[in-house]
Order: sequence, then structure tokens, then C-alpha cells
Amino acid sequence: MFKKAIILLLLICFFRPSFVLADEGMWIPILLKKYNYEDMQKKGFRLTPEDIYSINKASMKDAIVIFGGGCTGELISDKGLLITNHHCGYSFIQKHSSLENDYLTDGFWAMSQEEELTNPGLTVTFLVRMEDVTDRVFSGISEGMDAEKRMDSINVSIDKIIKEATDNSNYTAEVVPFYYGNEYYLFVYEIYKDIRLVGAPPSAIGKFGGDTDNWMWPRHTGDFSLFRIYAGKDNNPAEYSPDNVPYKPKKYFPISLKGVKKGDFTMVFGYPGSTSEYLTSYAVRMITEVENPHRIKLREKRLDIFNAAMNTSREIRIKYATKHARVSNYWKKWIGENRGLQRFNAIEKKEALEQKFTTWAFSAEKLKMKYGNILPMYSNIYNELTPYTLAVDYYYEVVRAIEILRFAEKFNPLFNPGTFYGDNEAGVIESIKNRTTGFFKDYYMPVDKKIFAELLQMYYENIDKEFHPGIFSVIEQKYKGDFSAYADFVFSKSFLVNENKINGFLDNCSEKSYKKLIKDPAYRLYDSFVRVLREKVIVQYRSLNNRISELDRIYMQGLREMQKDKLFYPDANSTIRVSYGQVDDYCPRDAVYYEYYTTLKGIIEKDDPDVYDYKVPEKLKELYRNGDFGQYGEGDEMHVCFIASNHTSGGNSGSPVINGDGYLIGVNFDRNWEGTMSDIMYDPDICRNISLDIRYALFIIDKFAGATHLIEEMTLVK
Repeated sequence: MFKKAIILLLLICFFRPSFVLADEGMWIPILLKKYNYEDMQKKGFRLTPEDIYSINKASMKDAIVIFGGGCTGELISDKGLLITNHHCGYSFIQKHSSLENDYLTDGFWAMSQEEELTNPGLTVTFLVRMEDVTDRVFSGISEGMDAEKRMDSINVSIDKIIKEATDNSNYTAEVVPFYYGNEYYLFVYEIYKDIRLVGAPPSAIGKFGGDTDNWMWPRHTGDFSLFRIYAGKDNNPAEYSPDNVPYKPKKYFPISLKGVKKGDFTMVFGYPGSTSEYLTSYAVRMITEVENPHRIKLREKRLDIFNAAMNTSREIRIKYATKHARVSNYWKKWIGENRGLQRFNAIEKKEALEQKFTTWAFSAEKLKMKYGNILPMYSNIYNELTPYTLAVDYYYEVVRAIEILRFAEKFNPLFNPGTFYGDNEAGVIESIKNRTTGFFKDYYMPVDKKIFAELLQMYYENIDKEFHPGIFSVIEQKYKGDFSAYADFVFSKSFLVNENKINGFLDNCSEKSYKKLIKDPAYRLYDSFVRVLREKVIVQYRSLNNRISELDRIYMQGLREMQKDKLFYPDANSTIRVSYGQVDDYCPRDAVYYEYYTTLKGIIEKDDPDVYDYKVPEKLKELYRNGDFGQYGEGDEMHVCFIASNHTSGGNSGSPVINGDGYLIGVNFDRNWEGTMSDIMYDPDICRNISLDIRYALFIIDKFAGATHLIEEMTLVK
């Protein structure tokens, strides 16, 4: 029997049928009919391209929003009810949380619309329409035009296009480059500003597994939260008002209760943030051998400090929950990305393509003139760029990571420099006071002080002295290079670590206050770093990257010219995209096989009351013991998550996962660790997106939370 099991495993992993091969790509919805529709039909899509995107009738695009600044959300009722990920709504749940109302730990459910919580600053953005405007953007471009003049002409055209698209309307618009500036598309948006929190499970469900399970499969996380869009009585966007009413959408998603099976068609429709599939080997080498290793070490140090403090106090855990999640997310992603790229021999594969490109470029004199020198130029520029990139990374991962230094920046609008904003005094001071209140609500000085000392030490040891701030010489001489001693001085003398002292400073602000600010040790250190960045780093860094951008445009043009039969998809750039594939298992390494779905049984198996991330709520355990899954279970199982072969990225968090009939079957929330390299290079054998089975979300809303009134808003399809 054992031998038969091994043989079966090998067959599954190495003789995979063609129908489950993953579909790489993040496709432009207005081009699906031209390029993808036939393939989508073969894989099980039973609707039309116009059902996905249309400006003539309600379509799926009208049920999808940019949630906040970096996630996707989708409408699931005709009363503006919206679902996204728990981690997308996390910071807003955290802002409403306190020791008295710990919604992070206990969850939150509004049992009526009157109980829904407002979220100042939160917006959702609908796409009104998009358009290929490449010809209009290039109308003033001529062959051989200087790069700077070329860009100036493009910007003039873009400004004109945006003005025409938004005149006499409340819309906003942007024109975005695709294929490294070889094509341009216009996007017109409508923004709603009154968004209220409706429901969120406790973190023991919505964040189950925490950082340990993040970017991993199998996964058992109920990663969802519910919000509602409110509008004016005319259904148009409006600032918050108690008189606003639930938004009536043009389209919302019916929800399927049928679940998924291996091989089922799946489509992810959302706003992926950023991918770089066409990078050269030089760029991939810099990322994997320089950038990622340093960023991983710096974030690991911060997480160690966060964890030590958060384990001592509920109050500190609440204060730092969002910060910890943000730091941890990409720390773990970079680790997985490096492992995947190394395992996939990404650099060698890029070099092989570049060798092919070189051979092609030298096959004709005209090609040689245009493309022959591109790769040697890349090599030279990346060698020159690397130390500047490291300096920029350390600025963001050290200076911007130290909370008090990041906060010091908030005082810059007060002075210009050294000149008090007399006429604008009240507005600027009020703004800084509001930011001060928000800052200290979630600030714990001992954590910041420890991070201050540790990260400055790492900057000192790992960055070339050419990029050291001048104040480092003071630390060397006066404090003998002891950054802990220097931290003691800064945190004991700076008024920026004390809310009352800051408000006193602001209440008595005058022209003389500038001198007090620049003498403050925290502000002085911040200013010292900014001077280095401005005077020694950023100009050269931008210049080199601009040269790379111009090479990228030409190289991309060359790749498309060389591979005329290849269908190129554009990199993600936070604009709306469709990716599609099928529900599928995978084999990440020798003798390891992963099923395509997880169940509530796995949550119970992971239960550990002594570990915050694995402490299963008692009510959930009771529902499991009783098999009380309602209409959401599948036989004697309650499915929780599933994986498929859709190509996704950051920004796809919260995206709807849609079946071949256009029904919602899941909410995308992550990728498997082995597949995080898909932002740079996609491997169809191991890259999988991870989604919450929508039936588990409904089960939690109904059976766990008792918020049956929300279920009644939805359209369920059995």
C-alpha cells in the first residue's frame, strides 16, 4: 500500500494533466475579447467579455472598488454592502479598538445600520471607464527625440487628456504607462468617501495563524471584513453625514453556495499593485543579492522588538497590531521571493533570454543600431546604481522605521525653512495637532527607543561612510559609537516624544520656534539624514533610474518585436486587471503534495490556547463539535480556503474570485510562499493564489456572529 501511495503521489506531481496548467498574466479587461476570451471559454467561463467590462450596461467592473489605498473590495448586496479582507480593514478596526472595546480580539458586528462605524479618510473608488490613449499621448513624439523632451511632450498630452476627461464632472482621472511606456491608458474614477465598518470577525478568525501562516499553504484564515458605502440621497458621492443613505450599486455579485472542485474555472478581478515580469538579470541580481537580504534583516530586527513588547501587554498589542502586520507582511514575502527565484534559477533564465536577444539584435544592422548596446548599458548602470539603492533602502527601512524620526517630518510644513507661515499659522498648527493625537494613540516610547538604537547601529555598520549623516561623527566622538547611550540622550531631551510638550510648542509657536525645533535632538537627527539623502543620494539615484526607465522602454519594445507570436501582458500598476485560471493543488518540493482546499477541522487541529495566533474561539469549536454548518457546509466538512492558478499580486487582496457563471465563490487574500516570486517570474507549477471560500465567511457571519440580517441582504445561489 505504501508503494502504491508513493507512485500515486509521483503521478499527481509529475504527470499533471494539461487542463490544470496555470494561466500567467494580468490582463486588461477591455482587451479580453481580442486576446483571451476563447481561452477563457475553454477553461469554463460561460459569460461574455461585456459581462466583465462594459460602459453600455452594468458589468462586473461596477461591483469592484479600490478599497482605501491598496486593496480591492466588491459589492455583495443592493444596499452598498462590501466585502474585502480582514487585513485590508485591519487599520480601521484597530482605530476603533481600545481596552474597553477590543474589536481586534473580540470582533465587531453592527446589528443595525445605526451601529455601523464611520471611518474618516477611508474611500472606495469605482472605475467609470478606461481607454487606450497611446496615439494621443504620442501625438507630439518624433523618432530620435531627446528623452527629456519626449517626456515633456508626453506630459503635456496627458494633462490635456485628463482635463478633457474630468471637465464639468466630479470624476478624477489618470493616464498610466503600460509596457514601460510603450502604451498609455486613461482611467476615469468616481470616489465615495462615507464608508462605514459593518462587521469583522475576531483576529482569532480573521487573522488566524498570524505571521506564522502568512504567505503559506495550507491556510485556515477567515480573512474578511464587511463595510458599507454611503452616498447622498441622489446616490452620488458625499462627505460623511448622518443623513447619507446606503449606496445603490449598478451591479453586485450573487454568491454561490456550490463551492469549488479541482479544475473549476476561477477569475480574479481587481487592482494588483506592482509586478516586474520583464526585468533584466541585472535587476533581479540586485534585488535578490543586495536589496532583499538587507531589508529582511532590518525588518527582522524590528519584528523581534515588536514581539517582545506585544507579548507583555494587551495595550501594547493593540497599539502595535497594525504596525506589526505591515512590517511582517513584506519581510516574509521577500524571504519567499528570494527562495523561489533561486529555486527557479531566475537569473540564469533571464541571462538565457538576454543571450537570445543579443543574437537577434546583431542579426541585422538596423536592429544592432537600436538594440545592440542595451544590455551592456544595463550592466554598467546597475553596477553604479547598487550603492545608491542600498542607501535609499536604508533610509526607508531605518529612518522611516523609527517612529519619532518619521513623526519629525510632520513639522516641516510649519517652516519654509526658517520662515514662519504667518497667514497659514492656524491651519498648519491644527493639522499637526491632529496628527499628534493620532500618533501618540498608538505609540509606546520604549519600543521606538529600542528600534532607534538597533537600527541606527545597523545603518552605521552596513552603509558606506559616504552616506553617513554628519551627526554620526558626534555619536562616534561623544558617545564612543554607543547608539544605546545616544538613544538615552535623544529620548530624554527631545520634546517630540511627549504629547503635552508638543502641544505646548504649537500653542506658543512663533518665528523663534524654528530655532527650538532644529536644536531638538530627534529633529536634528532626522534633518541630518534628509540632508544626506538630498545632497548625496537622491539626485544620482533618480538620474540612474531614469536612464534605466528609458532602457526598459526600448528593451520591452525589442522583446515584443523579437517574439512577435508571444502574447505579452503588461505588468501590474494598480490599475484594474483580470487574471484567470483553475482550482488546483500543487507539489512544492520532493515528496510534498498539497490538496487544493482546507477545512475547519484543520483550524481545530491547530488550536493552541497559549499562542495568540492559534487560540480558537470557544464558540467556533462548539459549532465544529456539533457539525452546525448550516447551508454553508459541504457534507460533513466546513471548507475554509482554496487555492487556484490565478496570477495575483499585492493590491489583489480582497479581490473577488468569480466562477464561470459570474458568481462570487471566494475572496482572494494571499499567495503561497513558494509562489511569491511571481511578481518577478511566474512558475505555473507552484504559483498559487489563496482565497477564502465565501461559504466560510457566510458561516462566520451567520452561525458564529448571529448577523443573519446581513445574509438576508445578499443573493445566494444554490
